[in-house]
Amino acid sequence: MTFFVIMAAWAFLIYTGWKLTSRNAYESAEYTVLKSDGDFELREYPELMLASTEMKSRQGNDGSFGRLFNYISGSNAENQKLSMTTPVFIENGSSNASGKMGFVIPKQITETRIPRPDSERVELVKRPAGVFATIRFSGRDDQQTVGQKQALLEQWIQTEGYVVEGEPEFAGYDPPWTPGPFRRNEILIRIREESPLAPQE
Repeated sequence: MTFFVIMAAWAFLIYTGWKLTSRNAYESAEYTVLKSDGDFELREYPELMLASTEMKSRQGNDGSFGRLFNYISGSNAENQKLSMTTPVFIENGSSNASGKMGFVIPKQITETRIPRPDSERVELVKRPAGVFATIRFSGRDDQQTVGQKQALLEQWIQTEGYVVEGEPEFAGYDPPWTPGPFRRNEILIRIREESPLAPQE
């Protein structure tokens, strides 16, 4: 009996710790769902401010993640700590090629004053408002899986008659220790806002 009580207590502590460090604990970028079709969605995003840096590796082991984390931890002109948010946006989301990684600036900070980064390799950029076609999936974000999901999204965009306006982005919502089945990954492609909501006859 004692063994089961101890195991239950450990399970509760592990679950609580995971909940507190998972995406549920973070502010997430707002959007409006315009259309839903299984794993696919058409979303409208407002303008977002990002802390952005160049990256050479999707996993952030080139220092890109660390630079952004240092910025929100106080490496800025105000020595101000910013809350972690979701998702982490990655340009060139379907490959390991060079691109950019961006953290979303918390909404409350954007409404006041955004602190200037100390590092010259971190910049503040606007992600313009717009409409995006998206696909959501779980599991690891390895190159092969992301490439397959992007192909499915591009096929859905074509089927729906949308017009592509930008390059694919990858959006990750979870810390690295989150088990694959519980991870939230997305690919987003900006489309022309006047695109039809259904194929043309």
